[in-house]
Amino acid sequence: MARSRFNGKLLCLCLLPCVMVSHLLVYIMVSIFVAVSYSPPPPQLPLHFIATGASENSGVLASHPIRPFWNLRLEEGALWNSLQHIWDREHNPILRGNGTGSKGQSLDSIPSHETRKTADCGRDQTWASHLHDFNTLPDQMKDFVLSMHCRHYPILVNQPNLCAGQDSETETPFLLMAIKSQVGNFENRQAIRETWGRTGWVQGDTGGKAWLIRTVFLLARQDTETGPHPDLGALLELESNTHKDILQWDFRDTFFNLTLKDLLFWEWFSKHCPHVHFIFKGDDDVFVRTRALLDYLNQHRATVQKMYENKTNGQDHFLIGDVIANAWPNRQPGTKYYIPESFYKGTYPAYAGGGGVVYTGALAMHLLEVSHWVSLFPIDDVYLGMCLHRLGVSPTHHSGFLTFDLPADLREKPCAYRNVLLVHKRTPKEMLTLWKELQVPAQEC
Repeated sequence: MARSRFNGKLLCLCLLPCVMVSHLLVYIMVSIFVAVSYSPPPPQLPLHFIATGASENSGVLASHPIRPFWNLRLEEGALWNSLQHIWDREHNPILRGNGTGSKGQSLDSIPSHETRKTADCGRDQTWASHLHDFNTLPDQMKDFVLSMHCRHYPILVNQPNLCAGQDSETETPFLLMAIKSQVGNFENRQAIRETWGRTGWVQGDTGGKAWLIRTVFLLARQDTETGPHPDLGALLELESNTHKDILQWDFRDTFFNLTLKDLLFWEWFSKHCPHVHFIFKGDDDVFVRTRALLDYLNQHRATVQKMYENKTNGQDHFLIGDVIANAWPNRQPGTKYYIPESFYKGTYPAYAGGGGVVYTGALAMHLLEVSHWVSLFPIDDVYLGMCLHRLGVSPTHHSGFLTFDLPADLREKPCAYRNVLLVHKRTPKEMLTLWKELQVPAQEC
């Protein structure tokens, strides 16, 4: 019995190495098979939009250029996004579309901007028919969709000589204040003229050289559909003849039409003030510390000039403000900024909002050019961000742009404004009071 147990243990000891070797052989064979059959995934390349089209080198598909303008990554399924896809294809120097968009989506049923740019600027139902919920949208959204094919309107009041003497370096305005206003906001305009928007030669807070400032107000015609308004035509004509700082175009002055003021101002600027160094674009209910802004811009100008002299990348694409990044559209019907998902999908590009931004005259010229490739959007700040995104320009955040105002306990203290460039909102009376209080020397703070 004992001998039998001994023989069994000896047999197990002899077989154990064989079993281990067989397992090892199986493991090696499986590993070899997996290694042979395994194909690694393709390298993770940067994501770029792919569209159908004809290309000499690529066959069926041609990839978008890598430049920032073409790397839009727009979502599918919304009217604005679909229209923008068409423009991307039409203005792409490499692609020549064949009638289908990405993922095989047919875009032929949506009329392109190129075929509609000469259309009558009356209301048009063509694009509205592509919004399944059009009849349920708020009136301001309906009105925008019905007229978003129009971007050229006649000018009613012009100031072609506002930047007269621009060929002379000594008379070229250093800063042009372009203020969005409405016909009835005379009090706001007059308060601005008497305070931070005063036209003429102005020194910075640090003294030294004085810089030439010009101010112009951007108006459209009163929106009669919002209710009865008194006829202020004669008053506006008198104001324009007196101050020579009114620009007015023949379209309805509504919130969703503010984008048109940007477009038409850029066109006007390119013809009459192309040599201006900097532009402030803002609303007529903000307060700007103009002298502090001049110091900041003069410093920036000196930095850019040094970059040019050193032959570094000194392209003067510069915009500052209160930058908002990764913002989502407001989806609450009835609110001022409501954008339905059927019209636009995705996040907004980085943009500067809150009533005022500053950018270079050189950038304004490029904004005009790229705006021809960007479908109109009903929120002007966001539209400016869309144009910047296509230029590959990132707006610069500046903490001195207080779009949400100072803390309540500091608003009445002049010394709290020493590090502020812009504050929003202020009434005409508050502008006049604040302007007077800020004449206090800084050393007294």
